[in-house]
Amino acid sequence: MEQAISFERVPTRIYSDSEKASKAVAQEIASLIRERAKEKKPAVLGLATGSSPKKVYQELIRMHNEEGLSFKNVITFNLDEYYPMEPDAIQSYVRFMKEQLFDHVDIAINNINIPDGTLAIDKIPEFCRDYDEKITKLGGLDFQLLGIGRNGHIGFNEPGSLINSKTRLMTLDISTKIDAAIDFGGLEKVHKKAITMGIDKIMHAKRVILLAWGEHKAESVARAVEGPVTSDIPASYLQQHNNATFILDETAAAALTRIKTPWVVDSVIWDRKMIKKAVTHLALQLDKPVLKLTSKDYNEHGLSELLSLYGQAYDINIEVFNYLQHTITGWPGGKPNADDTHRPERAFPAKKKVIIFSPHPDDDIISMGGTFQRLHDQGHDVHVAYQTTGNIAVADDEALRFAEFVVDFNEKFENSNPKANKIYKEAVRFLKSKRDSEIDIPSVREIKGLIRKGEAKNTCRFVGIKKENTHFLEMPFYETGTVRKNPIGEEDVQIIMDLIEEIQPHQIYAAGDLADPHGTHKVCLDAILEAVQRLKHREYMKNCWVWLYKGAWAEWDIDQIEMAVPMSPDQVFQKRMGIFKHQSQKDGVVFQGDDSREFWQRAEERNRGTASIYNKLGLAEYEAMEAFVRWRF
Repeated sequence: MEQAISFERVPTRIYSDSEKASKAVAQEIASLIRERAKEKKPAVLGLATGSSPKKVYQELIRMHNEEGLSFKNVITFNLDEYYPMEPDAIQSYVRFMKEQLFDHVDIAINNINIPDGTLAIDKIPEFCRDYDEKITKLGGLDFQLLGIGRNGHIGFNEPGSLINSKTRLMTLDISTKIDAAIDFGGLEKVHKKAITMGIDKIMHAKRVILLAWGEHKAESVARAVEGPVTSDIPASYLQQHNNATFILDETAAAALTRIKTPWVVDSVIWDRKMIKKAVTHLALQLDKPVLKLTSKDYNEHGLSELLSLYGQAYDINIEVFNYLQHTITGWPGGKPNADDTHRPERAFPAKKKVIIFSPHPDDDIISMGGTFQRLHDQGHDVHVAYQTTGNIAVADDEALRFAEFVVDFNEKFENSNPKANKIYKEAVRFLKSKRDSEIDIPSVREIKGLIRKGEAKNTCRFVGIKKENTHFLEMPFYETGTVRKNPIGEEDVQIIMDLIEEIQPHQIYAAGDLADPHGTHKVCLDAILEAVQRLKHREYMKNCWVWLYKGAWAEWDIDQIEMAVPMSPDQVFQKRMGIFKHQSQKDGVVFQGDDSREFWQRAEERNRGTASIYNKLGLAEYEAMEAFVRWRF
């Protein structure tokens, strides 16, 4: 039997989701701690911050509480800290580690080491030397946990860092600052520097695990794992480590060769899904319509096995062309009184009850505004459920403007509402004196939430949705006042279940956009999928289909798309006008990401891009398309 080809230059394990992966990593850390305890030696751990290790820490806390895992013999060294940074600031990694791990386990405070963001700048070189020396005296790190930046950094070792670099003060790369903007409330507020452990100490750790979750990490992971070792991608240095492993979820692994083009690596099962993936990839690679691919094209690009199953390219081409053609529909709710054998949606019932779940108050119109409008116009009973308030995405000056308006309104019209005046005046005072490290007080969060709620109502009026069909769920996991959210809770799931039970829908639309850098989409989707699983035994759920859309951050790959809804130029313009109803998210969005364009521009580019791909593959030319994947529960 032929051995599979591997393009990966560092061991890589792929899990179905980050939760399973995190539990496996936590088990390895726990085993190390227990082993060292038996030897009466300390377990010296290098720890990371950010969203990637949070579930690892949650599992370690669980093992401490339920299985007696002790941290008394653990000594930790964190990778980095922003500079300057007060330890109690909401962006501080000291605060992060206390909240995510240290405050919940029995680790000795003297065994915790985190770079000091309060030092005078002339004291930093000495501190960094002492940090490295302390690790050396302990015999080095037994275990180093890492994440990876979109530019390939580990710790804050930015592109250009050398393999022998020591702990030092670093200037942050612009892409790192853009990613951090979600924590700081805007790019201009992100600190320009950070103290970071150098690559030298990471490379000398006895064991290294790098975690990566989500589509937005896929390209940097592929370059680090399959590309050359280069200072341009500091994570690629781990190819030279003798005991390093990349732990990935499926979405972070999406750009690896064995996932992206598995037929190049090994034999595959040529089912419909794989055939569609291979042929569309080949057509786009060669810039040819599907129906123009030749047997020579298949043979020269690793698809001879597929060709041998069919005998000739013509038959494969026709089959894949039909797959693609059957995904296109102008009737997202199903076309009434029509043969639906080859349509993505059912003809019956002709008028469906529909729930569109929107994680934030604008995802519905940004991600599927054309489909949203069409479902309403074609007579379906459309409900919109806004899962969170989206309050943290409102700029302080926008909230201040609204707060002052209410106070001025009450005074102008002699509206005797002392309580309202007191609340709004309190909010105005806070916003005028707010420090960057402060979390919004409850009244400010309420004001920001009301702004976004009003915008969502305005969008629904624009589309034609009845007031009683608009639902504001205000899921509790979101209401932390910071970008970092609580884990999904029972109350969150119950809120979704209650709405589904009330509506008993034939269609559910949900955000499957796991590239969302804030993480909110993932939690919102988890709550929906859990609710659906719990309700699937209900009779009405047998007739309910779940469709997943993507947001402003990414699009489904062409081979994944199961329903593509085309839009005319007029419909594209109408969608843009709907997005404009969200005025607080225009002209300088708080969490812009690495794309300086406004959301309507991103959405139009993405929708036109989807239509362009269909056209390149030989299908009809449309102005734009919105794409969906069906989740089968």
